[in-house]
Amino acid sequence: MLLAGKTAVVYGAGGSLGGAVAAAFAKEGAFVHLTGRNLDSVERTADLIRKSGSRCHTAVVDALDAGAVARHLEETGRVDISFNAVGWEDRQDQPLVEMAPEDFLRPLRRAMETEFLTCTAAARAMMKQRSGVILTLTATPGGIGYPHVGGFGPACCAVESLTRNLASELGPYGVRVVNIRSGGSPDSRVFREALENGGDLVAGFVQKIESDTMLKKMPLMEDIAQAAVFLASDNASKITGVTLDVTCGTTAALNYAIPKIPFLQNA
Repeated sequence: MLLAGKTAVVYGAGGSLGGAVAAAFAKEGAFVHLTGRNLDSVERTADLIRKSGSRCHTAVVDALDAGAVARHLEETGRVDISFNAVGWEDRQDQPLVEMAPEDFLRPLRRAMETEFLTCTAAARAMMKQRSGVILTLTATPGGIGYPHVGGFGPACCAVESLTRNLASELGPYGVRVVNIRSGGSPDSRVFREALENGGDLVAGFVQKIESDTMLKKMPLMEDIAQAAVFLASDNASKITGVTLDVTCGTTAALNYAIPKIPFLQNA
């Protein structure tokens, strides 16, 4: 098991992606502390982990409350892995010139506040241990211009910058900080609900996202979870201060398409 003997704290563990990462950590041997503002959703994640034979603990923690984060980590004791999957309450699908200031600024405030609080709290504990891994999460707009994403894109860029800067400070203490950039998972709750409620319009949007990737597919939650497991493990012991791109190539080449090459037409 890649994470045997490790203790992980997952913020936003009641969400679909946070839950998937937490379950992957547990499957690889970590004792996972699941946290969130809604205990019911966190407990649902815990039930799935326990049914698989792994161990975990649940707690109500507001990841935008410095005191709550600090108290929880004190109760937890040692922390080897910290992962934040808290939602940013962003509004998208609207041009910036038509967006209300609050709708633009809200995800920026939430992202920077929760990431700063949880990352630095974990960092203080890990510096004493002289080991640990802090993982953050962003999406495609963190690496490329993307229309109609409101404050979500700038928030992704800010989190990726925070990751680099924090990694540069914590490296001498043996602590790694790495960001995962996801391309959006079609099996996540937000996509599933959108597809259920939006019909053909949303389905067409998802197909457009897929067509924008090099691999012509989107990463599933399991892909993000396995990336997190790898980065948290000793197999990634020399990786820090960077963003691991799991966007199926979108960041490198948006709207990438295979050209029609004459001599391949009849291949």
